[in-house]
Amino acid sequence: MRSFYHFAMAFRGTKKPDDQSRLADWMFHEHNFPKHSTSYDEVSSYLELYSPFPNAISIFDQLWEIYQMNEVE
Repeated sequence: MRSFYHFAMAFRGTKKPDDQSRLADWMFHEHNFPKHSTSYDEVSSYLELYSPFPNAISIFDQLWEIYQMNEVE
């Protein structure tokens, strides 16, 4: 199973930035982000401590649902 970080990198660098791409770009530049994690709790806990913008956790939850669907297939 690939890590959540690896999955989220597909959302980086969009020409018209949205919250998903902003979160992915932040994750890329955040050196201490748990880049190898496949654990919801680990990534969520990190974001609760270091959230880059007000709705980052809700965006993470949306992306996590997509991540789970893609990794199960």
